[in-house]
Amino acid sequence: MCIEKQDKFSLPRICIVSSGKESDPEKSPLISLLKHLPEMIPCMVQIREKHLDAKHLFMLCREAKEIDLPPGTLLLLNERADIASAAGIDGVHLPESGCPAEKLRAFASGLIYGRSVHSIESARIAEDSGADFLLFGPVFDTPSKRQYGKPQGLDQLEKLCNTTALPVYAIGGVNPENAGSCRERGAFGMAALSLFHDITKLSRTLELLDRIWQH
Repeated sequence: MCIEKQDKFSLPRICIVSSGKESDPEKSPLISLLKHLPEMIPCMVQIREKHLDAKHLFMLCREAKEIDLPPGTLLLLNERADIASAAGIDGVHLPESGCPAEKLRAFASGLIYGRSVHSIESARIAEDSGADFLLFGPVFDTPSKRQYGKPQGLDQLEKLCNTTALPVYAIGGVNPENAGSCRERGAFGMAALSLFHDITKLSRTLELLDRIWQH
């Protein structure tokens, strides 16, 4: 259900980013993951399937919405506010170079809007343009981001958290071993991709992270 106004303290602390490998509707990695979420651990789930056309994105969002998810879980679609609104999911996540959230609210006012940022200046712009939360990274070394340069590190994460009133999610190599360090530096939560894609380890991984972010 869309939310008129999002209190940051009602946002889940853990954000799961989808695999980017959706192809067969009968064997959807995202739908399988959603069905295996632990009952009492709310998550924010970013549907990030850039290769899918509008029709298939809509169908995937609708199918995800029909699942009985843990209370407090939110579904967000990457970039496409039109599809997110039509499908009745909770929000949209925008890339750093994406359309300002305040512009999208003109026709989709009930959605939550997140934005990826990679600098303090980008965080300020995102906050001024109406974002509800930020993803910042990569904080740690991760193979998928090495082509973009060195990781930002914990010091830069702390500086950014201290310059914005928005909830900041640390992303990039974050796992149960280092998530506590991100929290100590001011991160509101964490986001990851491959960390959550092994269904056999999903419950255990989320339980470990939930203890870090809730205690």
